[in-house]
Amino acid sequence: MGMSRSAASSDRKAMKMQLDYTVRTSKSYADAARAVQDSAAANGFRVQFVHDVAATLAEKGFEREPVTLVEVCNAKHASQVLAADIRIGLMLPCPVMIYEKAGDVFVSTMRPTLLAAFFPEAGIETTAAEVEKAIVRIVDEAAGG
Repeated sequence: MGMSRSAASSDRKAMKMQLDYTVRTSKSYADAARAVQDSAAANGFRVQFVHDVAATLAEKGFEREPVTLVEVCNAKHASQVLAADIRIGLMLPCPVMIYEKAGDVFVSTMRPTLLAAFFPEAGIETTAAEVEKAIVRIVDEAAGG
């Protein structure tokens, strides 16, 4: 049996859901990386880990433009989503990436509302939307402020 027209349309919408929120910044790479950490703290998120991906790859002989992942977490929201479905822990903490491409610097994050799409039975839409609002604010402040 084929899908109904509305089910097929719904599936296409889900596939078109944007994975990331990315902003170009006029800041230097180092300044943007620091700004992400400062903005995360100012918005109630703890920086769990800072991973200089380019440096790690360089140690293995793979050179590339700068890229850093800053993993941030808000304990209240993490507790809520883990209580809803422990498997959501596979997608935590929230990553914010700072990278340089052809001389331009970008600040980027995965949209937390995608978690709700991956785990529809968990009912975390409201929490995911709250986290996304905060994470987008972190990216915007880091890139602009």
